[in-house]
Amino acid sequence: MSDRDGTDGVRGGTDQVLSALVDICGPDYARVARSIDTVGGRRVGHVAVPATPPAVADTLRLAAERGLRSRTRGSGSKLGWGKPGDPVDLLIDTGRLNGLWNHDVGRGTVEVATGTPVRALQAALALQGQRLPVDPPSRTATVGGVLAVNESGPLRHRSGPPAAWVTSVAYVDRDGRIAESDGEDGRPGLAEIDGVITAAALRLEPLPQARRWVGITLPTPLQLGELTGPAGELEPSAIEVDLPAGGRGGTLAVLFEGLEASAVERAERLALVWGAGAVVTPIAPPWWGTYPFGRDDVALRLAVSAADLPAMLYALGDAAGGPVPVRGSAGLGSVHAVLPGRVEPARVTTIIDSLRHVLLARGGRAVVVSAPPELAREIEMAGRLDFF
Repeated sequence: MSDRDGTDGVRGGTDQVLSALVDICGPDYARVARSIDTVGGRRVGHVAVPATPPAVADTLRLAAERGLRSRTRGSGSKLGWGKPGDPVDLLIDTGRLNGLWNHDVGRGTVEVATGTPVRALQAALALQGQRLPVDPPSRTATVGGVLAVNESGPLRHRSGPPAAWVTSVAYVDRDGRIAESDGEDGRPGLAEIDGVITAAALRLEPLPQARRWVGITLPTPLQLGELTGPAGELEPSAIEVDLPAGGRGGTLAVLFEGLEASAVERAERLALVWGAGAVVTPIAPPWWGTYPFGRDDVALRLAVSAADLPAMLYALGDAAGGPVPVRGSAGLGSVHAVLPGRVEPARVTTIIDSLRHVLLARGGRAVVVSAPPELAREIEMAGRLDFF
């Protein structure tokens, strides 16, 4: 019987759980869930906001002892991603697991609590002329949220996924045991950790002196190959494409970073190769580093080789029966596409199956990352390993 069924016995159970959570987290940091505390469209039972790894461990032990289903929440920007799963009894908020320490500027390393917003971390590092080369499109993303779903933005073209910059993590497993892992010698990697990641040791790099973007209008996806090829030879940090209507009126943009003279020289060289219509600017396009989808949309993540990206985009349009907004890395062939949230479950399944048939021979992948809760429960959604 759920703690939310309304009987006196259940209220007693709820009171006991709340009392135990207050003992662990403090009276201002444990509560019965409110209407804003939802996972997969369903209100959770309780919310706990532990401040230390031992408090996280006590919270997870309590959940294990009482058979409570728990989920972790950072800013909540990606809480609805992936399979909806069962209703959640306990939401563990990482907001108080915040801050950084052991920042070794010379070695380019730092340790950071995973409830720390990425933007706050980058601001602190910038004061020392450094950065973590990770730029998640979720503007409120926390370090833990980025690591949990391997979220990356345009910089993944040069820097790789966030996991590439992690040397080790501290976490608490579902039974409340505190542990560390560097993903080696049989220890779990980020994709295998089942619990709450509390801290991460990260590698850093110097903050680039200058940034320049080169942009050009993209009439159709057919031009991607001839445009991205020359760009890739100039060591860019990112090559991104934005196709608001499946290829009509789209834009291709390339980011160059480094010393002022180098960034400017490479940008101008690419603009010269691209010819008329190419623009060099120190300002990013307005769509740069953002997702093309919202909470009410169906978000597809598509991955294929850069050479096969145009073919995949045309296949997507054919499967969907018309233009589909697409945005992402043209240099890596990894993009997000958007379907309206009102689409029927069977229609989503048909589109995905059609895409997978096309991608099978090309070694590509297609998964549904996010969808409105009622739709997500009716279709195949991305599993945890699909994000890695």
